[in-house]
Amino acid sequence: MRPAVRAPDASRASLPPPAWHGIPADEALGVLGSGAAGLSEAEARRRLLEVGPNRLRQVEGAGVLEILWRQVASPMIYVLLASAVLALLTGKRVDGLVILGVVVVNALIGFFQEFRAGRAIRALMEIVPELATVVRDGVRRSIPAADVVPGDVIVLESGDKVPADVRVLRQRSLRVEEAMLTGESQPIAKHMHPLDPGLALADRRNLVFGGTLVLSGSGTGVVVATGSATELGRISALLQEADTLETPLMRQLDAVGRWLAVGIVAVAGLLLVIGFLRGYPLVDALLVAVTLAVAAIPEGLPAIVTIALAIGVQRMARRKAVIRSLPAAETLGATTVICSDKTGTLTRNEMTVQVVRTPAGCFDLEGVGYEPAGRVVRRSDGAEASKAEVEELLRAGLLDSDAHLEAGDGGWRVAGDPTEGALVVAALKAGLDAEALREAWPRLDAIPFESERRFMASLHARPGGGGVLFAKGAPEAILARCVEGTDADQAMAWVEEMAAGGMRVLAVAAADAAPGASTLEESDVAGLRLLGIVGMIDPPRPEAIDAIRRCHEAGIVVKMITGDHRATAVAIGRQLGLVEEGAGGVTGVELDLLDTDGMEEVAARENVFARVAPEHKLALVRALQRRGHVVAMTGDGVNDSPALRQADIGVAMGITGTGASKEAADIVLADDNFATIAAAVEEGRRVYDNLVKSLAFVIPTNLGLALILLTAVMTFPMVAGRPLLPMTPTQTLWINLVAAVALALPLAFEAREPGLMRRPPRRPGEPILGRFVLFRSVLVAILMTAGALGVFTYEYWLEIGKGVASAVALKEAQTMAVTTVVLFQIFYLLNCRSLRDSIVRIGLFSNPAIYVGIGVTLILQTAFVYHPLLNRLFGTAPLNANALVKSLVVALTILPVITLEKWWRRQDGRV
Repeated sequence: MRPAVRAPDASRASLPPPAWHGIPADEALGVLGSGAAGLSEAEARRRLLEVGPNRLRQVEGAGVLEILWRQVASPMIYVLLASAVLALLTGKRVDGLVILGVVVVNALIGFFQEFRAGRAIRALMEIVPELATVVRDGVRRSIPAADVVPGDVIVLESGDKVPADVRVLRQRSLRVEEAMLTGESQPIAKHMHPLDPGLALADRRNLVFGGTLVLSGSGTGVVVATGSATELGRISALLQEADTLETPLMRQLDAVGRWLAVGIVAVAGLLLVIGFLRGYPLVDALLVAVTLAVAAIPEGLPAIVTIALAIGVQRMARRKAVIRSLPAAETLGATTVICSDKTGTLTRNEMTVQVVRTPAGCFDLEGVGYEPAGRVVRRSDGAEASKAEVEELLRAGLLDSDAHLEAGDGGWRVAGDPTEGALVVAALKAGLDAEALREAWPRLDAIPFESERRFMASLHARPGGGGVLFAKGAPEAILARCVEGTDADQAMAWVEEMAAGGMRVLAVAAADAAPGASTLEESDVAGLRLLGIVGMIDPPRPEAIDAIRRCHEAGIVVKMITGDHRATAVAIGRQLGLVEEGAGGVTGVELDLLDTDGMEEVAARENVFARVAPEHKLALVRALQRRGHVVAMTGDGVNDSPALRQADIGVAMGITGTGASKEAADIVLADDNFATIAAAVEEGRRVYDNLVKSLAFVIPTNLGLALILLTAVMTFPMVAGRPLLPMTPTQTLWINLVAAVALALPLAFEAREPGLMRRPPRRPGEPILGRFVLFRSVLVAILMTAGALGVFTYEYWLEIGKGVASAVALKEAQTMAVTTVVLFQIFYLLNCRSLRDSIVRIGLFSNPAIYVGIGVTLILQTAFVYHPLLNRLFGTAPLNANALVKSLVVALTILPVITLEKWWRRQDGRV
C-alpha cells in the first residue's frame, strides 16, 4: 500500500514506499510526518488540498440519450426502420406506423430495464462513514470523514465504521469485522506489532481497513491511505476495470439479428430487381420489397424474448432468486462454472461446535437448533457417556463467554463473538440452562481476549462457596499455564487432528481461585486443569451439498473461492463433494506466482481456492472465461464486486450482501443459499428451452411468408398491369404481430422438459439457431409456402373461372391464404410444445396458456375474416364454410409431417 502524501524528509521521500504492516508503528508515524499528538490543523488542511477528500472516485454512468440510443443500435432495428420509411414513402401509412410502433415499444422496454441498473460504484460511496474521531494538535475531535488525511491519528471504538486505512498504534481487545473486504468469516483481533511484509491482505493484523466495522474493543492508529488509495478504493478501481459482458443469449440473438438483416436486405434487393425486370412499375417493385421485409422480419420476436425472460424472472423470484436484469434469467441456464463464496452461501454462517475432546474421550456434538435437546452425548467410538463428562467443559466455555442468544426474525441469533456464540449454543444443545448457570455462577472479574495473550479468563463465585477461574483460548497459550503433569503432547495431537479437519480449535481449562479473591490479574491465570479441546467449524448447508450434486449431474463445475484459511476451505470442500480426499487447494499467494497460462490451467483444474484477494477472484473469473466457460460468480462483500461484475452472471447475497455487491450483481439471492442458485439454473434452462421453442415456431413462419412472396413475384403473372400477390403488407403484419405473437407467447409458459438438469450445459458458442432449428425452419416454411400458394392459386382462378371480378376474387383468395397460414401455425404450435417428445407425452393440458393463445387467435382471425371494419382495413373478404374447410385440411398436413420428423430424429439419436 503506498503512502498517500510525501514525507517531510526529502531523502525519505525518495525511498520506495513501505509496506505499512511490515514496519514498526513509530516508524510509520515518522514516514507520515505525524506523531502521538496527531497533525496540526494547518498541516491537515494542506494535506487535504494535496490529496483531496477522503472519498472514492465516482464514475458517471451513461446518460439517458446514450441508453436510449443503445436500444435502437442493432441490425434488426435498422431494417425495421428502413422498411417503415419505405412504406411511408410509398403511401402505406398503416404499414409504416405499425412497424414504427414495434420499434418504439421494444426501445422503451430496453431503456427502462437498463436505466435501473449499473450503480455499483455509487453503492461503494455509502460504505465510508460520515464522521470520524481524530487527534489534532493533541486534542480529540470529531470531523467529517471526508476531511481525514494521511497522517491523521484516529480513534476507534466499538461500533465505529473505519473511515480510512489505518496502521494500529495502540489497542485494547480490538476486534474488527472484515468479511466484506477480505472474505475472512471470523472477526479479526488486531495488534500493533510489525509483520512479514509479504503477508496477504487478510493476514495483516496490524492494519484496519476503510469500510470495515469495529466489533469490540478500542484503539488508535495512524491513517496511511484515504479515498481511492485505500484497499476499498483499489477494489473500486478493479470494479471499473471489470468488463460488463453481453450474455450468451444476447450475443446469439444479435448474431441472429445480423444474419436476418443481411439476408432480408439481400433478398429484398433481389426481389426489387426481379420485379423491375418482370415489368413491375417502380412503386410496385418497391412495395414488393417492403412487403418481403415486413414478412421476413419477426417483428414480434423482441416482445417474445422479453416476455419469456420476464416469466423466468417471476418464477425465479418465487424460488428466492431476484433478477436485476432480464437477460440474466437465461444466462444461468448456460453456466458451465459456478464460482461460489463459502461463508453463508455454502455454509450456514454460524460457527458450530462439532467435537469436544476430554481426557475421557472424544465426543461428537452434532444437531441443529438452539433449543435444549436433552440428548445423550455419545463418544466417537459409539459408547454412550454420561453428560457429566462434557458438562463441566461446556459450562466453563459458556461462563467464560460474553456472547448470548437473541430472538430475531425467523429464530435465534448470536449476539457477540461467533466463536463464543458457538460455545453457548453447544451448552444449550447439551441441555444446560445459560441464564440459570450465569445466575448461579456470577462473574466477579474477567480478563478480555487480546491477540498478545491469546486467551480470555473469568473469575466466578461457586454456588456452594469459594471461587473458580475459567480460561479459554489458543491451545498453546492455555497449555502453557496448565499444571505440571498435563499431557500437553497428547493435547496438541488432538489440536493438530482437529485443525487438519479445518476446525477452529480452543482449549478450555479451570482452576480454583484463591480464597476471597474478587479480582483477576493475568498472573493469576496459572496452575490450570485442562478440561478439554473444542473443535468448531462453520458447517456446510445440507441443501448446498444436494445442490452441488445436482449441478454436477447437470455438467456444471462448482468452485469455492474464499478468504478463509486453506485447511478450513479444503475441509469444507471435501464435505461438499468439491474435492477428493488428499486435495490441497490453492492459495492467493500461490496464484500470484502464476503467469497467464498457468492461471488458466489452475483455474480450470482446481476447485478450492483459499486466502484470496479481490484481484485473485477477478483473475480467476477472467481465466475461466478465456477457457470458453460461462461463469457465474457469487459473493456478498465489497471484495467480491469486481468479480461479480466481470462474471457472465453475478450472484449477490440478499441478507448478508453489501450494497456494492448487490449493485454489481445480476441476481440477488433472497435467502443467501447456494441451493437457490441450482434452482435458478433449472429455471434458466427452462427459459432457454422455451425461447428455442419460440424461435422454432416464429422463424419458419417468417421464412414461409418470405418464400410465399418470393415465389409469387418470380412465377405469378401480372394482372391488369399490377403484380398478383397472395397477401398484402398489412396482411403479413397481421400474421406476424397478431397470430404469431399470440401463439408464440404461450410457449414461454411451458413446463420444464424431463431430464432438464441431467443434460450437460450447452456449449457457450453454440448458435441458438442450430442445425435442427434451421432444418425445421426450412421444412415448415416449404410446407407453409406450398399450402398457402396452393390454396391462393386454386381459389383465385376458380373464382375467375366463375366470372367473379378480379378484385373480388383476389380478396377472397388472399383471405384464404392468410387463414391457411394462421391455421397452419396453430397446428404447428402444438408440435412446438416439445422439440423432442410428442404432445401426448408432455401432457395435453400441462400448459393451459397454449389453449388460451389458440382461442385468442381464432377469435381475432374470425374478426379478420368477417368484421366489416377489418375487411376494409386489411382488404379481406368473408369466407364461406367450404373455403374454411379447404384451409383447415391443408393446414392439418403439418401434424403428421412434424411427428414423423421427431420420430426420425429420435431414431437417429439426435434428440
